[in-house]
Amino acid sequence: MAEDLPPVPRNPRFDVLAPRLDVADLGAVHVLAAGGAGMSAIVRLLLDAGVAVSGSDAKDSPLLERLRERGARLWVGHDPAHLEGVDTVVVSSAIREANPELAAARESGLRVLHRSQALAAAMGTRSRVAIAGANGKTTTSSMLTVALLEAREEPSFALGGELSTQGVNAALGSGPAFVAEADESDGSFLAYQPHVAVVTNVQPDHLDFFGDFATVEAAYLEFAETIEGGGLLIACADDAGSVRLARRAAAAGVRVLTYGVDTGSDLRLVDPVLDGTSAHATLLDVGARRELAITVPGRHNLLNATAAYAAAVHGLGVEPDAVLAGLAAYGGTRRRFETKGEARGVTVVDDYAHNPGKVEAVVRTAREIAGDHRLVVVFQPHLYSRTRDFAESFASGLAPADEVLLLDIFGAREDPLEGVTSHLVADPLAASGTAVAVVSADEAIARVTAGVTEGDLVLTVGAGDVTELGPRLLEALRR
Repeated sequence: MAEDLPPVPRNPRFDVLAPRLDVADLGAVHVLAAGGAGMSAIVRLLLDAGVAVSGSDAKDSPLLERLRERGARLWVGHDPAHLEGVDTVVVSSAIREANPELAAARESGLRVLHRSQALAAAMGTRSRVAIAGANGKTTTSSMLTVALLEAREEPSFALGGELSTQGVNAALGSGPAFVAEADESDGSFLAYQPHVAVVTNVQPDHLDFFGDFATVEAAYLEFAETIEGGGLLIACADDAGSVRLARRAAAAGVRVLTYGVDTGSDLRLVDPVLDGTSAHATLLDVGARRELAITVPGRHNLLNATAAYAAAVHGLGVEPDAVLAGLAAYGGTRRRFETKGEARGVTVVDDYAHNPGKVEAVVRTAREIAGDHRLVVVFQPHLYSRTRDFAESFASGLAPADEVLLLDIFGAREDPLEGVTSHLVADPLAASGTAVAVVSADEAIARVTAGVTEGDLVLTVGAGDVTELGPRLLEALRR
């Protein structure tokens, strides 16, 4: 660990640095919150590996039904009786120790694994690519997966969202590579020991776990130091935190490749062109000149595509032209600037953005697409601690919108904090001159439908249940 960085905290509930297990040794596995984005990926991977899988969730969903069709035994509600015949229980950090199934598993001495440990076991001996960063990791992981699929490399993958074309977020493929989105929020990205690691950016987030930005940076350096000997770190040269990581990792003996618009990048983007819902640029690849084209909007997505290209070509040795063709075929990931539909000439787009950098990028992209038409953003802050820590940054990222409607905070794993409400974001927005109101979901629908006209763009943003608003908005607009 670099001398100028503090020690990285450990989650005392799990030992993510323990030796990776073999998936064949897990026995029958029970997955809590099996319908969540990350946990459903574990269910799919274990089923693909021939493991007997059961699980539970607080409510039923179409996703749970699809997993049942694949062979998983899944219940609605939590009951210790669900653990009969189970050898291993898989949970995330969001599952509290008081959960009756987890409590029963602890009491009976069953093996309890963090999600990341189960994912590491599913990776096996494949060439592991772990993609981390405060922003862009889901899109970059998805782009890399699609590029490898299009190049007939048949990768395994575990993503934070479903691929729009494939309709799944995880699968075991027959090829040599495994692409995994690596979650830094609780330090669990240290479990994977990747052969190739991509870091899209290093920015302050998850301070409820890390405490401060210096500790976040220390965690990313430790992540880089888990790369297998002879492996590769791919880091963005346009992000100050990622640049510092690259320098520290190189000093620790890690092989580093940088990418970005910055003139010092090993892989450099020049002449980027943003054209509505697509983009293209020239890519200078260590002397070679190539053309990069994508069918998703935004400068940030050109950077994500460049990171995916670097991982495929320089990390896995895939032929560059095949990778570029695959990136051009990428059709998006659900909840990442996902167009939900159009009604009365008004387009409704949904995005999972939930930290300041993500929000700023998605609102900026939407502003460019909306042009002279109105951009209305319905934003649901995620986590009380994140809202407290970054309220003004959220306001700054939302400010380009013509109108912002703020829903109440989605607490997820957290209990409310006194004095922390969506008004912490609304107040600086109002001071900047942006039209803003804190409203309920029903009030948001009423205000949007009354105020938009043909050509306007409505953007629903957040990691909570705000995603359910898009279809309701379209229905209201059609009425």
